[in-house]
Amino acid sequence: MATRNPRSERRNQVLSRERIIETAIELLDAGGEAAMTTRALTERLSTGSGAIYYRVGSRDDLLDAATETLVTAALATDSVVVPSSPEEEIRTVALALFDAITEHPWLATRLTRHVVRKPFGTVTVGIFERIGRQVGALGVPRASWFDAASTLVHYILGAVSQNTRTEGDTPDGSHDRDAFLDATAEAWQDLDAEDHPFMRAVVSQIHAHDDREQFLTGIAVITDGLTRLG
Repeated sequence: MATRNPRSERRNQVLSRERIIETAIELLDAGGEAAMTTRALTERLSTGSGAIYYRVGSRDDLLDAATETLVTAALATDSVVVPSSPEEEIRTVALALFDAITEHPWLATRLTRHVVRKPFGTVTVGIFERIGRQVGALGVPRASWFDAASTLVHYILGAVSQNTRTEGDTPDGSHDRDAFLDATAEAWQDLDAEDHPFMRAVVSQIHAHDDREQFLTGIAVITDGLTRLG
């Protein structure tokens, strides 16, 4: 009776498309796009670049696949819950993307690229379809559906991106939030009270605010405004 070679079994598992994408995500989470090189990937998987190209494609194809995998999983996780209203469904989708990007900071840049450069791709279509259906349910006139959905999607991506990587942060998008807020509060406190009454007035709110709740407030403001378009 023929027996399987343990080394062959391990090699087949390592070289599966799913395993390659999973490893790429691990590298991206650890150090951002700069860390996800072909060399790093082949070393981690103990294989050659040709095998990776055969199963997934180029490095850009792999980045797209990693993005699609995470976005699809994020949206699928919340799709089983029946929303009580269009507003609740929009909130659910928005939070799913917010949490996915918070966990994987590099995803913010990739998602923006998808929406801008690949409006026909699975990622963009999936997000717009989930959001767009609710825009119609809100009573927005059909002629305004695209503008309304675009406003929501662009807000979601823009707001989440602001809360992740900024210039000067570590490659994986992490940063010292408290130190950043301290510096901001100090700078605003030094502003002239007569020239900048608003900035001086909200200084005390900087540390008190919650990024997630602030994000949801923006969603609520936009959806409330969309209901008035009808």
